[in-house]
Amino acid sequence: MRIAIELVPRDKESLLNELNLVKKHYQAVDTINIPDLLRYELRSWEACSLAQSSYRSVIPHIRAIDINLDKPLPMAEYLIANQIQEVLVITGDPPQDMRWKIYPTTSIDVIRKFKAEIPGIKVYAGIDQYRESMRKEADYIKRKIQAGADGFFTQPFFDLRLMEIYTEILQGQEVYWGISPVTSEKSLHYWETKNNVVFPASFQPNLEWNIAFARQALDFTRQTQANIYFMPIRTNVDQYLQGIFADK
Repeated sequence: MRIAIELVPRDKESLLNELNLVKKHYQAVDTINIPDLLRYELRSWEACSLAQSSYRSVIPHIRAIDINLDKPLPMAEYLIANQIQEVLVITGDPPQDMRWKIYPTTSIDVIRKFKAEIPGIKVYAGIDQYRESMRKEADYIKRKIQAGADGFFTQPFFDLRLMEIYTEILQGQEVYWGISPVTSEKSLHYWETKNNVVFPASFQPNLEWNIAFARQALDFTRQTQANIYFMPIRTNVDQYLQGIFADK
């Protein structure tokens, strides 16, 4: 079982500060997962090379829509030189700054490209359990496996019952179950309207409910011998992890 945390690479100094905090106080965390956000200067793979000073396991996000299939992977040499051996391929959102060129490239395309150009690299794919129907997502998962995906990162869950269903769908696969705090009405509205999340009736948009659920999800993944990653968006990392790992 591996426990990861997703850290936002706003800048080198803030990232190193968060890495040092997590390393010092939360030894259960053994993997760093970093998104590729075009509004920041640090690309995900560059941020992961910084994280390697503290963590052996680092996983940068790779945005499929940034990849031109007619050219070699632009980050391949960097990944190899820095011995980054795992990546997470996601579709990616179109950039707000249209100076960035994007392509009609799918995650499946990029999974295949990584497997062809960097033999031996471990490629994770994304799962969006809220995207469409459960049947369509299950079919999409199968296509990603056929393309060479070695495992999956899910969108955040807020209900153990849905996690149990996806455990059956993903039987035999390596999975990182996503958990993220939603602690305001504005954030709740975003997840409902943008990501189509249906929250359980018990849900409350406060830190206490989200910490309690994260602890339940951590117990669930330990029982099922799966992995988990925490994504503290707009939440104090120390306060959130302290609540999760207290007495764990």
